[in-house]
Amino acid sequence: MRAMDLSMYRLLWRNRPVVTLMGAALLARLPVMAALIPVSFLAKDAAGNFGWAGVVAGSYSIGMAVGGPIWSRLADRRGGRWVVIGTGVAWGVAMAVLALLPSDWYKLMPVVSGIAGVVVSPVTATCRAAWPRLVKGSQLRTVYALDATAQEVLFSVGPMLGAVTVSFFSPRAGVLAAALLAAGSIWWFGLRQPPALAHDESTGARLTAPQLLWHRHRLPLILAFGLSVTSFASVSLGIVAFADDHGNRLIAGVLETVWAIGSLLGGLVMGALPGKRDSYVWRRALLVSLGMLSCVFATRSSVTLGIGLLLAGCVLAPTVGALYERLGALTPDSVRTEVFGWMVSAGMVGGAIGSSVAGQVVESLGVEYVWVLAGVLTFLAAITLIRIPPNRPASEESVPEAAAAVAT
Repeated sequence: MRAMDLSMYRLLWRNRPVVTLMGAALLARLPVMAALIPVSFLAKDAAGNFGWAGVVAGSYSIGMAVGGPIWSRLADRRGGRWVVIGTGVAWGVAMAVLALLPSDWYKLMPVVSGIAGVVVSPVTATCRAAWPRLVKGSQLRTVYALDATAQEVLFSVGPMLGAVTVSFFSPRAGVLAAALLAAGSIWWFGLRQPPALAHDESTGARLTAPQLLWHRHRLPLILAFGLSVTSFASVSLGIVAFADDHGNRLIAGVLETVWAIGSLLGGLVMGALPGKRDSYVWRRALLVSLGMLSCVFATRSSVTLGIGLLLAGCVLAPTVGALYERLGALTPDSVRTEVFGWMVSAGMVGGAIGSSVAGQVVESLGVEYVWVLAGVLTFLAAITLIRIPPNRPASEESVPEAAAAVAT
């Protein structure tokens, strides 16, 4: 087994632009994650049922899937600073309007929520597009692993903060707090955006959206990410159903946390490995699939399922980080933000589909079959990724290989 090399983390820690951008990105994404639970309870309290909360959340997801590629494309052309800041302020205003809507105006909630989704700031896309400009080689592999790990932390901390605000204050206060926090944190992140990269017209016109997506490497990576998020969303719903079947809904929070801890540990370990061998992303996706399928046999009790989720989670962040790294490496600099915007949109669509399909699986077949579904989806993702070139951070040959792949 390869020994862990913590010197990579020390090098990144000394890279001030990386540390600053990572910290700013975490703070900028936190209010967006924290707003999810308060918005759900706000819609439920106004309409009297969680079905309406699903409608409001669905409208938000659709808006985000539509707006993401638009703002990411604009960030590539005009620079990320004012695109990030402008959309961040607009999101804060939309969420404040949602929070201040009178309860008897609840039928307007999907409209306002949809607008908020459209103007979600492209923090994630601009951050991931910036890493290749700040670090190279093995450090790039580590920083993408850290980025994926940080995302897992946000998935745990954000909703928890939203739930605490709802518990001690109110859903309305939670949404307002997220709006105010976003105004400051996204502004700070936006000010740290590097200028737009000039497009070299001698190499041809800038890629259109179809040219960017219809590519033998980029399209499979985006599809695999969508399939993976569909799988993860189905597991999240399966965890809730499992807890409900066992008569203790607190189990859901515990299992989600255990799953996130596994992903956190896996991401930190993977980021510290020296990376001296070829790294094929399809192999990592296959390990995720095997981890999901192992959970099918662990649904006898919450303890066994927790162990299964911990082990399955250990390969989650490394796989997602590898998807980020490969997509960034196989995309021209001038459209890298846009391609990550499309990846985010694929994840939003996958998340909505995963929750919906998993609900039908639970009702018709049983909770354990949710992990069968998740295993099949991640297996399909692995098949999709078979022809993706490996990451060779220690080899000088990786640079021309990636450049040739981008050019085709």
